[in-house]
Formats: sequence, C-alpha cells, structure tokens
Amino acid sequence: MQTYYFDGHIHIGRTKENQAVKITASDQLTLHQIISFVKEAKGLDMIGIIDAHSPFVFEECLELVQEHGFEELEGGGLSDGELTILLGSEIELYDHNCSGPIHVLCYVPTLKQMKSFSNWYQSYVSNPHLSSQRIYCDAQTLQSEVKARSGLFIPAHIFTPFKSLYGKGVKTHLSEVFEPNDIDAIELGLSCDTSMANVISELKDYTFLTNSDAHSLEMIGREYQALSLEQPSFDSLRQALSEKGESKVSYNYGLNPKLGKYYSSVCQSCHRQIHNPSQCEYCHSTKILKGVPNRINEIAMSQGHIVKPKRPPYISQVPLKYIPGLGPKSLSKLRKHLHHDMYVIHDASFEEIQTVTNEQIASRIIALREGNLAITPGGGGRYGKMN
Repeated sequence: MQTYYFDGHIHIGRTKENQAVKITASDQLTLHQIISFVKEAKGLDMIGIIDAHSPFVFEECLELVQEHGFEELEGGGLSDGELTILLGSEIELYDHNCSGPIHVLCYVPTLKQMKSFSNWYQSYVSNPHLSSQRIYCDAQTLQSEVKARSGLFIPAHIFTPFKSLYGKGVKTHLSEVFEPNDIDAIELGLSCDTSMANVISELKDYTFLTNSDAHSLEMIGREYQALSLEQPSFDSLRQALSEKGESKVSYNYGLNPKLGKYYSSVCQSCHRQIHNPSQCEYCHSTKILKGVPNRINEIAMSQGHIVKPKRPPYISQVPLKYIPGLGPKSLSKLRKHLHHDMYVIHDASFEEIQTVTNEQIASRIIALREGNLAITPGGGGRYGKMN
C-alpha cells in the first residue's frame, strides 16, 4: 500500500476557449493550468474535477487521452503516470422533500460513463455547460442514475448554512431527502472538522472527506486527505471509502474550523459575532446566521447520543499562501527549492525552510504543522484570520 494525497473538489473556471464554467471561480482555473499547478506547486497525486459533466469540460478531458499523454485506468480515472484525475460533477438539488438547496458531488469511473451521465443530466438543467446547476429531478432519482453508472454519490460541504445537506436542506435527518444506502461518503466543508461532525449519529457509518472546493489555483489543496491505496484509481478510492481490505483514508487534512466563513454565529442586523444563536445580545435582533457548531449541536441533540466511531486523525492546516509574512516571491522560492507544498507542509525540516526563507517564516510553518497558530474565528461569510 502507498500513500496518495487527494483533493476531490476542484472547479473549472474557464475552458481553453475562454468559455465560462464555474462563474465564481478564477479564469486561471483551466484544466491544463490545474494539471500543471498541481504537479509543480501542490504535489497532490489525485484530484477530482467536478465539472466534467459540462460538454466543454468533457471534451477537454477526452483530449487529455487523445492528445496529451493521459490514459484511462483499468480501475477508473485518467492518469499520465504522475497525476490521476477523477471525473465528477457538482449538482444543486432542491426537490419537494428539501427545505433548501443541497449541493452534492457525483463521480463516475470512465469517460464513457461521464458522457452517458452528462447526456442524461442535460435534460434536467437549464444550462448544462455551467457548474453547480440546479437539477429538476428528485434526489433519489439522481442517486439512482449515479449508481447505474457505477458512480460515487457524496453530499458536499454538509454544514455550510447555504446550499448544503444540514445547512437548509433537511431539518434533522438525511433520510428526509436521500436514500442513505446510496451515499458513499460525506464531505465536511471548511467550518467543520472530524471531532465536530462525529457527534451526529446518522453519520457514524460514512467516511469523512476533506476537499478544497477550490475556486482559484492557490486554494487547491487547502483541504485534502492522505489515502492508503494499492494504486491511485477510482476503484481504489471506492474501496477506501467503503473501508474494504487495506485501502483507507489515513488522514484528513483541513483548515482549523475557526478559519471557515461560517464557524461563529453572526447577527445579520449589527454584523457582530454572538454566542446566543437565537437572539443577538447586542441589538436583540433575531436575524441570526447560525454558526456551524450551533447547527451541529441542534442536529446531534435531535438524533440522540452515540458512541463516537474511531476515525482517521484530522490534522488542522492552512494553505502556505496564508502564512503571515510569506509573500508570493518567498512562496515561489520555497516551491522551487523544496519540491512542492506537500513536501514543505509535511516533511521539510525547520533548517531546510529557514535556509530558503527566514527563521520567522520557518517557525510559522512548523507552528502550522503542529496546529499552534493563533486564530481569530470567522463567521457570517467572512473567513477567520491567523494572528
């Protein structure tokens, strides 16, 4: 078994012909720039492109095999020997059982199956070329279509107050909308870690994933996981999620939840962070954007106490770009001399880093690795800050 670093939630901002895919994502997020940046700067082994259902993006994925040295793996996915790409789709659900919209991730093993899925999908959305479109069918129909193509179905960033399973999608239980047996894993999102989500009883049998939801090149790998696999392929990932054999998620790496945009409850009238999720202690408004810990507590209380299952360690990290004092030139120098971000974050010694930058930055990177950076919590749509 080998260790592979995997980020399964990366958007395409634009095609090579400058056609929009994810409107809110950077124009630099083209398929080829993602591949180059991941190899040269990030050091990930596997990525999930979750706009492969778009006919524009699908054609570029097909060209990777036809013209750019990638091949379809027997176990699913595309590989050039250095990087494995999984073909996925992020979709917005809002059927009659939903209390609000829910984003989900759907992955299929092959180009043929993605073409089939894309053709089916196009009959149920307004604009099949764009990312994260609302689909006009019920949730369990979507699950069935994914499963019919040997796919993986994963609710995305499940605690985000908007467009997520527990944000507004369901009142208390995922079975209000989904067939539980057709869910393969759960993506936590930026304002939550394993220990927080592990108190919810109905999640006890699902593997947790930590993905970046990258809308820019630098945000690729802000959350990811270390997988123990025989080979970096779709089928190996499926085995890891179902914990069959020796394949597994070994570690989840993600932001300290306090750095997320929705960690603290915030009054929408006076915009202050508050402790009471029902009423503002400053202006007494009841217009509250509830923080993730408060929402998790509500769900956990409604579902009852559980013995928390044992899970892989969650290691709090931040992108190197956000290390105080580490500017673009120093970051570029680090990558040039110390391989890539995965090496700097996980393996480089204090002395190696200090040689390339300076003692202060080296100390902060080691503090990042050890989870010792002080943080001002985020909330209400604003990210937290490292002090």
